[in-house]
Amino acid sequence: MGHQPFRQPVYGSAAVATSQPLAAEAGMEMLRRGGNAADAAIATAAALTVVEPTSNGIGGDAFAMAWMPSASGSGGALHGWNGSGQSPAALERSMVGVGGVVPERGWLPVTVPGQVALWHDLWSAHGSLAFADLLEPAVRYAREGYAVSPLTARAWARASDTLREHAAWASAFLFDGAPPSAGEIVRLPDHAATLEAIAASGGADLYTGKLAGRIAAAAAEAGAPLSAEDLAAHRTLRVTPLHVPYRNVQVHELPPNGQGIATLVALSVLERFDLRTREPEGPEGIHLQIEAMKLGFADAHAHVADPEWLPGDTEALLHPHRIDDLASSIDPFRAKPLCRGIPKPGGTVYLCAADAEGGMVSLIQSNYMGWGSGIVVPGTGIALQNRGACFTPEISHPNAVGPRKRPYHTIMPGFVTRSAIGGRTDPVMAFGVMGGFMQPQGQLQVISRIFDHGLDPQTALDAPRWQWTRGMRVMLEPGFPAALADRLRGMGHEIEVAESRSVTFGRGQAIRRLNAQTPTWVCGSDHRADGAALVR
Repeated sequence: MGHQPFRQPVYGSAAVATSQPLAAEAGMEMLRRGGNAADAAIATAAALTVVEPTSNGIGGDAFAMAWMPSASGSGGALHGWNGSGQSPAALERSMVGVGGVVPERGWLPVTVPGQVALWHDLWSAHGSLAFADLLEPAVRYAREGYAVSPLTARAWARASDTLREHAAWASAFLFDGAPPSAGEIVRLPDHAATLEAIAASGGADLYTGKLAGRIAAAAAEAGAPLSAEDLAAHRTLRVTPLHVPYRNVQVHELPPNGQGIATLVALSVLERFDLRTREPEGPEGIHLQIEAMKLGFADAHAHVADPEWLPGDTEALLHPHRIDDLASSIDPFRAKPLCRGIPKPGGTVYLCAADAEGGMVSLIQSNYMGWGSGIVVPGTGIALQNRGACFTPEISHPNAVGPRKRPYHTIMPGFVTRSAIGGRTDPVMAFGVMGGFMQPQGQLQVISRIFDHGLDPQTALDAPRWQWTRGMRVMLEPGFPAALADRLRGMGHEIEVAESRSVTFGRGQAIRRLNAQTPTWVCGSDHRADGAALVR
């Protein structure tokens, strides 16, 4: 395998892993109080809006999968939640100008923020502690202050170069006119008050209460289409995860409007090739992964949209005969172009949690780009997302910009199960890789490292990654064998080697169950983030 992990994996009977240590500690606090994986995940998610606001905020979206054991303690089930919000009912294509391209900043890309509703719905279905208790650490960090972690400080400084012109954003997130440095203590009093209102109302205040009124008033003052009625109409979707076999496990992703289908198609194609006989960092295996990922992205570009607007059954994309045809289209020795490229990664946070009873949650939330739209609702700390920037300009596409639509979403929690004797299904791993359109690619590489080559989660996360960007273009992180770039160029790939490993190649977390008999977990947290995997 040729390299060592930057961190060692950790083992325990309960676990939380995410991209910021204080957020992981918030989840672990719930487990110490006797809460379960759902409680821990919600506490972690809420804390991340405070301690890593650069990647997500209260005004973002979220998706989640949760494995919850049955009451008898034998078996369980995997549940899916789509917490993405719709575009405003008053949004018209003509508002975004010629070409139908939705801008990345301002009010036009703002869709209804869905993650707060998802927190409450996940808690209502599976939580064991009081909902308000779950937000206590986040409120405490916001009111009493926390030390900013290094990579978050770096992202904060980058964002301030463009967002300082937005008065409400600057008032909420600059201090004496400057972004915080690593280790600086930051207090967010408006954020604390907003989280307290969410805690007291079970999230309803953001959709039908005073917070909703302040969001709608800010939109009206700016002449934006988002309304109080849009907020009040929001509902979390309960969805059935899609899955495909890969080696001896089942890999699960949520259906569109998330882009998990890209990973499922690519893994299904790779199932037709035996990567276990190829070196994990060798050109033959990586070439096959890249080509399979292009096929997955082609399907995602064509078929990911609001589920109510999709013309066909997404599961049909995974039919074995169709996958056979896709696999046969790959030349094992020569790259093929996919002309449509992918934008730069957006701002995303991922977390996973597991408890001593065998419950596991995989949850991801995002504003899309750092601080999303750049719009902050005055006096609330609510940074509104810009997921509407992921609508396609093609007018005939199901993901074309329009009213009351959920746009293409990059965020995608992952989950792995295994079939057991007697027809039972056992949970194996909750995992994810953050970073916009790097997410399907990162997930594919982590899955292959673990289930093709037997790596533990931490070593798999720390391994060097590749990233397809457009056509024949592929970026490699440092750490691959020196000859790899030339070998891939010989197959037709246009290779660029990055100067360093960074968030550009995604940031991941994973919690894997060691065996079905005892809930002992082995966990990893990507060195490309400030995060931590905590256990007890």
